[in-house]
Amino acid sequence: MSRAWAAVILVGSATMLLKAAAAIAGNTQLRNAQFLSRLPPALFAALIVTQAFTRGRLLLVDARVAGLVVALLGAWRRGPPLAVLVAAVVVTAVVRQCVE
Repeated sequence: MSRAWAAVILVGSATMLLKAAAAIAGNTQLRNAQFLSRLPPALFAALIVTQAFTRGRLLLVDARVAGLVVALLGAWRRGPPLAVLVAAVVVTAVVRQCVE
């Protein structure tokens, strides 16, 4: 297992433990419950951006970015998730074929 995946598993486990602690303690006793509820989406977004814009130690813009933009637009317009996914995959494939 690579160090990156170990970090992903560690952060995911820590997030689940923090969410469980918030549920057990209740919102009145845990001051950071609002912060903790925003932590998983922020971590997920950071992982997506990292995967879309990097390859190894290089920062790059390729076909994955076009697919990510289409997915973001589809989610913003509240499109059906399957349609958004298919549109992002198709755009990524078309851009790859056109560029390479």
